[in-house]
Amino acid sequence: MNIQIDTVNYLNLTVPPEIVADTLNIEVSSHAYLPKTDDPESDWVASVAVPAFKLIRKRYGHPVPSFCSIGTGSGLDVLAAIELLGADHVGFTDLQSEVVETAAKNITNNLRKGKKVIMAYGAGDLLSPLSGQQKYYDVIYENLPNVPLDGGSGIAEKRNSGHFLEKRREPIPALVHNNMLDLHFLALLQARQFLTENGSVYSTLGARVNLDIFRLLGLEAGYDSQILTYSWKIQAEAEDVLSGYARQEAAGLGPFHFYLVHDLRTAFSGTSVEESGTGALEIEKTLVPHQLSATEAWAAWKNGKEIGHTVAVLQSTPRIK
Repeated sequence: MNIQIDTVNYLNLTVPPEIVADTLNIEVSSHAYLPKTDDPESDWVASVAVPAFKLIRKRYGHPVPSFCSIGTGSGLDVLAAIELLGADHVGFTDLQSEVVETAAKNITNNLRKGKKVIMAYGAGDLLSPLSGQQKYYDVIYENLPNVPLDGGSGIAEKRNSGHFLEKRREPIPALVHNNMLDLHFLALLQARQFLTENGSVYSTLGARVNLDIFRLLGLEAGYDSQILTYSWKIQAEAEDVLSGYARQEAAGLGPFHFYLVHDLRTAFSGTSVEESGTGALEIEKTLVPHQLSATEAWAAWKNGKEIGHTVAVLQSTPRIK
């Protein structure tokens, strides 16, 4: 499938892009998550990654030399980082070769004439495909799934960027597993050996659990973590995701938090991206009376209600041993 994207609108730019093309021509592999480019509030890169990248660049005060994406999908997150962070060394991975090869073509084919980036990429588990390639990154970004595939679902049977294979050999702390944060924890563990001296990992997390769980996630993995940005989005793939969370909740995990969209709009009204991280806990408190469990959200969605969830970008820096 091929889609065209107006770069100025998608990246919310005030001037034409300097590094990537004015119109992005993106091929989407059959096993990659389909971007919601016609609905930015539901699109993860446009609504979550783009504001975070802009804030990271602002705080750096200069271009960020190197960027890595774990689970890139179509490569749109890498193109956004190239334009917004100014990264000229990029790494990216995804689970299947078809996905990363397509992402590599999308990145190469959507640079402006005369612009080049150095790429390292591979298919496989989290960061392991990059071992032996360009090793150190200033920013490692991950947008990984929380919901495991059904036991009867084969990996080749469906788009699977929103799911993962549940069985892992690595030990997972109970706090992490009970809140369905397994892959985020494992990504943090692997990322230590790929970070520059002052580098950080940015985990984009559907905040369907209390925010203090994310800080503890970082601590479990050996990091000092803080909320960089806090926002919300409409639940994409609602039938699939809500039923998956409800199933896990019924199995004893969670509880998980969802909200009616109008309650989210009200809670976040007037909050800037810069303010959202420091004000995250206060915003969360205002939302407590409006929380829906996954089971309640699933039922509400089936009755025609529009469901959303909060989103945190967690910045994690390795603790000095």
